[in-house]
Amino acid sequence: MSSSKYPHLLQPLNLGFTTLKNRVIMGSMHTGLEEEKNGYDRMAAYFAERAKGQVGLIVTGGIAPNRQGWTAPFTSKITNKREANRHKKITKAVHENDGKICMQILHSGRYGYHPFAVAPSAIKSPISPFKPWALSKMGVNRTIRHFVRAAKLAQHAKYDGVEIMGSEGYLINEFVSAKTNKRTDKWGGEFENRIQFPLDIIRRTREAVGENFILIFRLSMLDLVEEGNTWEETVHFAKEIEKAGATIINTGIGWHEARVPTIATMVPRAGFSWVTEKMMKEIKIPLITTNRINSPEKAEEILAKGHAHMVSMARPFLADPEIIKKAIEGREEEINTCIGCNQACLDHVFKQKTASCLVNPRACHETILNYTPTPAPKTIAVIGAGPAGLAAATVTAKRGHKVTLFETHTEIGGQFNIAKLIPGKEEFYETLRYFANEIKIHGVELKLNTKATATELKQFDEVIIATGIKPRQIKLKGIDNENVLDYEDVLKLGKPVGKKVAIIGAGGIGFDVAEFLSHEGESPSLDTNLFLKEWGIDGTNSVRGGLLKPNPHPSPREITMLQRSDSKIGKDLGKTTGWIHRQSLKMKKVTMLNGVSYDKIDEKGIHITINEKKQLIEADTIVVCAGQVSVNLLHEELIKLGKTPHLIGGGKNAKKIDAQRAIREGSELGADI
Repeated sequence: MSSSKYPHLLQPLNLGFTTLKNRVIMGSMHTGLEEEKNGYDRMAAYFAERAKGQVGLIVTGGIAPNRQGWTAPFTSKITNKREANRHKKITKAVHENDGKICMQILHSGRYGYHPFAVAPSAIKSPISPFKPWALSKMGVNRTIRHFVRAAKLAQHAKYDGVEIMGSEGYLINEFVSAKTNKRTDKWGGEFENRIQFPLDIIRRTREAVGENFILIFRLSMLDLVEEGNTWEETVHFAKEIEKAGATIINTGIGWHEARVPTIATMVPRAGFSWVTEKMMKEIKIPLITTNRINSPEKAEEILAKGHAHMVSMARPFLADPEIIKKAIEGREEEINTCIGCNQACLDHVFKQKTASCLVNPRACHETILNYTPTPAPKTIAVIGAGPAGLAAATVTAKRGHKVTLFETHTEIGGQFNIAKLIPGKEEFYETLRYFANEIKIHGVELKLNTKATATELKQFDEVIIATGIKPRQIKLKGIDNENVLDYEDVLKLGKPVGKKVAIIGAGGIGFDVAEFLSHEGESPSLDTNLFLKEWGIDGTNSVRGGLLKPNPHPSPREITMLQRSDSKIGKDLGKTTGWIHRQSLKMKKVTMLNGVSYDKIDEKGIHITINEKKQLIEADTIVVCAGQVSVNLLHEELIKLGKTPHLIGGGKNAKKIDAQRAIREGSELGADI
């Protein structure tokens, strides 16, 4: 047992009427299961696994207190006992596994993607298509009653408490901020008036549910928007929340419309815990800190420094439901670390798809995808130790098959070895550490520097080809010149690159190359002070809203990105992270041109045509990032020998580098064989 390594993290927290077993809260995440057929059965299994994994307290995804509070049409709400009774499956499953769970009450306000959206004032949000209706005085009172009703119904459903969502720019936040509250009645005007809406909700909820019920309030401590609140206002509000009867205050960082990354992978680990630390001396009730805390070591460090009483980890529990159990048992190497990519969790939810996790496809699919022991072990060869091959090899071996993994290179990882070099993507090192450990634990025979032949593969019961991809070559006069490199030359082989660079291709890999070349020698994701400076965040939280002018480190190169298509550059990047990559490069003064025809390359650079106008982009180096092609020659050879190999990952479809699909395909195949 390694609990002595985490004396602060594993210390129980006595709330007076109940005790939490440790200082870790699984933060709220909407997963889409709330709206799925059999979704409550699936949520019960999903939350039960996390409770079994020893988390101190779970908070559900946001549940609306009424129809106006929906995040989108027909999303989850709790307005009557029939709806509340469906939740009993969840609370029962969590309690049977010795866990505690709170239901989050979330009213989306002007962020609602539907025509019934309401707000304190009729001011449209920049991230929603609908202008909200301004709540009448009667509407305000009715909404308060609906919050209280939702808490009572959560109590009826046997939840241990509720979290009232008062941050991230949702309805309560909109009342508190002068940016969105232009009312002239008792709910608007001075700050003291604007905070009465949430305070009424807390007071009346506490009266309704009694003393022995956890009431968390999620407070926006750093708005990161113009006209956001001052620190003094936030402290005053926190003290009033404490007086009104909250048990715990959780930290909210940034509104959804803020143009600053707050949870994506380029945010340093625990990059915002200093905000909660500032509040620690102001109030007596426990405080939770949050955002990009993805390891027990980092969580222990935060608590030991006195930055908070509890830490919230949300996505890390998608990546590994046993993260705390593994820490308790000294099995940290077995933790499947969240890499903060958002690709299968937030991106899915914003596309109205069920959430999952890039590094753990079982997340939110616990009743569908399971790695059960095989009754008939087979010999299995996996060709290629990229993401797809690693997932297939480790899952099949975990199930009891005898697996040999062939890799032509000197290390496992495939495209992840490129990704980990990009500033802001260093977390990919963790995934490779996890897979290397899984190979060891489950007895996969790893053959590096080995090119498997069809003849030797014929002896295996099953062959899985996951040989991945290589850069796609393009036909263009001058493409063979010395000043032309492909992305592997730059990222994998470290070939020298000049001071003026043109990048052909503006997909994901083009953006990665631009990030790499414009941040050379410094990575804000590894240095909180550098990150705060780059994105214009006031590290003392003394400026209104916490916003300063961005002050990025200048790029060491002049970079131009070129795209053949006339669509918006970066349109296929992640739904919730694409804007960050575009903004990051804009701050580095990277030029982005679309609708480009490539004419030729010479020693001066690349000659292009845009709108029938010819121009020269001067460049010492041209980097080709024009997609990739599959590498799977073995497939045809094996078919000729009478084998039927399985094809997964980039070897199956090289249209774009898609680690999420690669790991999911490898895991699903591993579960089926």
